[in-house]
Amino acid sequence: MTGITITRARLYEVALPLVEPFSLSGGTMEVRRSLIVELEDDAGHVGLGESAPFEAPFYSAETVTSAREMLLRHLLPRLLAEPCADPAQVHELLSRNVMGNQMAIAGAETAWWDLRAEREERALADLVTERLEQLGVPPEWRERRERVRCGIALGIPTNRIASEIKHAVTRAVERGYRRVKLKVVPEWDLEPIFAALDALERCEADIPLTVDANGSYRLQRDRDRLEQLGQLDLLYFEQPLPAGALWDLKVLAGRIATPICLDESLTSAEVARQVAEMGGPEIWNIKVQRVGGLEEACRIYAVAAKFGAKLWGGTMPETGVGAQAMLALGAHAGFVYPTDLEPSDRWYAPGADPIELTMDPDGTMLVPLERPPVSRDGWELVSVVE
Repeated sequence: MTGITITRARLYEVALPLVEPFSLSGGTMEVRRSLIVELEDDAGHVGLGESAPFEAPFYSAETVTSAREMLLRHLLPRLLAEPCADPAQVHELLSRNVMGNQMAIAGAETAWWDLRAEREERALADLVTERLEQLGVPPEWRERRERVRCGIALGIPTNRIASEIKHAVTRAVERGYRRVKLKVVPEWDLEPIFAALDALERCEADIPLTVDANGSYRLQRDRDRLEQLGQLDLLYFEQPLPAGALWDLKVLAGRIATPICLDESLTSAEVARQVAEMGGPEIWNIKVQRVGGLEEACRIYAVAAKFGAKLWGGTMPETGVGAQAMLALGAHAGFVYPTDLEPSDRWYAPGADPIELTMDPDGTMLVPLERPPVSRDGWELVSVVE
């Protein structure tokens, strides 16, 4: 394959008000600001990608502002200056002499994947399956479903009233979600968990409950509470300790009955290799934004296949533009737990999402075989790079 010559890049910003505030351990979001990357080749084909950090650096070191500057000053000019023929080349070009900035890289990199899919008139999921084969992923891990399962992520109520959790869990069950996840922090954990478990029991719902701490606990400081949480009826405990505390996460996994799931810790295939060599934790959340795009996500998937990790797909959440990458990857057999993918109307007003995501009553979302319709309403052009 010859390199794709990109002649123009456009960077847009979108600001989508949430239907309700979403709070996690580091902050609260009321408007989802995100960056949309559009790449155009010499034949007029276009590809779309998304860079989706938050406005403030409470989740990662990146912000919307830093990603915007990174894309305009460094990443997009590189893509215009050097044609790339395959995902590995794009990954090397965008990450060369760049520390961090994974979400900025993801925006440019996933736009390139989408552009290639448009040029070749192929499904993005087909390109991902092809890349997994090139990386040596065995056939059984390359099998693909037509649909992915959806799980709901419930933030911390602004008033911290447990009855709100009960109502939210009941609504999630009624709508058909296949998993419920609660955001927790040391001062808000047991009460919402018990409320959620009670709601699931009352609904007679055979769906799992998980909790996500976004790294807000500390092994020494919170040992007693972590061990208490680790005895509850949870499918897994997502990222209880900070991202860099890999050894502490391994130690904690040996002390509690509930399996530990890696999220913020899992930033690259190199980290995945080290986790595998440590012997776990064995449940991994792969987030395309967090790891810097689809190529690195595919490489992590290849490590997971060798190690036998149990996977599921995470989101920031992105808009429907960014969700296309997770749909394409998350359809593969190694993703054994429901994803964080949710329908657009869970987050935004009707028609606000650039690519509308819908969930069927059985709690699944169709993996598209071609790019869905795109609405550009509300896109603010930041800059054109030529």
